[in-house]
Amino acid sequence: MSGQNEQQIAEALKAAPPIILAPGPKERPTQLPPPPNDVWDLPGGTAWVYHGEGNGDLVAPVIMADGFNTGPSTPEFSWNVLQFSGHPFIGELRKRGKDVVLLGFTERSASILDNANTAIAAIHEAIARRIGSHPLTVGGFSMGGLVTRYALAKLETERMNHQTQLYFSYDSPHRGAWIPIALQAFAHYIRRLDSRFSDQMNSPASRQLLWQHIAEWKDAPATAKERTEFLAALERVGGWPRIPRLIGVANGVASGKGNGIKPGVTAVRGTGLAITGTDLRTQATGTDSLVATLRVVTAQRPEIHTTGMPDIDGAPGGMLEGFGILADELNKLTHLGMAVDNPIRSHCFVPAVSAVAIRDIATHDDLYVDIDSLSPDDSELDDFKLASKNEGHTTITKELCSWILDQLP
Repeated sequence: MSGQNEQQIAEALKAAPPIILAPGPKERPTQLPPPPNDVWDLPGGTAWVYHGEGNGDLVAPVIMADGFNTGPSTPEFSWNVLQFSGHPFIGELRKRGKDVVLLGFTERSASILDNANTAIAAIHEAIARRIGSHPLTVGGFSMGGLVTRYALAKLETERMNHQTQLYFSYDSPHRGAWIPIALQAFAHYIRRLDSRFSDQMNSPASRQLLWQHIAEWKDAPATAKERTEFLAALERVGGWPRIPRLIGVANGVASGKGNGIKPGVTAVRGTGLAITGTDLRTQATGTDSLVATLRVVTAQRPEIHTTGMPDIDGAPGGMLEGFGILADELNKLTHLGMAVDNPIRSHCFVPAVSAVAIRDIATHDDLYVDIDSLSPDDSELDDFKLASKNEGHTTITKELCSWILDQLP
């Protein structure tokens, strides 16, 4: 294809919303949240406060931290996820007299350690504004569970009284998250056309969250330096807070049954003139296994191979439509030859064993272990609940939310 076609594709990609591999609604919300009772401007973020039913002031704070994405948190996004799209979790909390504090960040892809400072500020603010002595509940969704985990542990290390009785995480990747190497490689391969997809994959939070990461399309998968540094920082504050009760839920099953996605099969296949030859596959096992062939505009078709990786895309856990998100955006450019087939939309994003902090995610045996057969003491959490089916990452369900509600102080 000509240089003119490449320029047209680059301009079209840059004019469109960025390709963002993250859960949550992709369209503008059709329902708007009520005005908050209070708004706290915090260093690095904002908290939107919604009083519980019958509460004229802040009485029983439940601080809930936003998860990974790109750009700033908004109350519209949080309400769409936590109230309007599934089980009405915010409403159920308020019915029980709990004051919902939606903790958002100026940049959701910033370092977990930086956003933890925002969480610490929110905890101090809640204590200062609270009427009475009801203990706090503090936690978060996806990355937000790691942000608040570190924040509480750091406060304890500094001998600060966080007055938190319960910590919760909702499908948080305590042992790491997963984006297929094929998707990471494609993001970096199209950087010359539009860098935003690659920028997300290389953001501080991505590097800290992902079990295996590549910074360039040619790289071999490895633990990012930023993840090693984050885990070391977490260890320096004790790994976990010790004062509150620690609970967590997972959007994957306990039985070890996978989601049915097979390893080493095509998930995205280029069919348009500008992308024919692209073949993005689910993660294959074995030695020197093909996971991607890359072709966009030019004639080159480099291949991406990996060695010694588990069949993680099909593992039980919270799923993300990573392949589908990319395919949907590319298929908006069919007039420029960027059409693709998309036989597989989803992949495991947060393995169940990671969400309940009971096993690492580097081997098939650990990923697919029957969690019910393990001692609950194997988990770093005091208690946990898994979903009855493998479902979308951070899907808000009655099954999981009702269990959390029953644990609240």
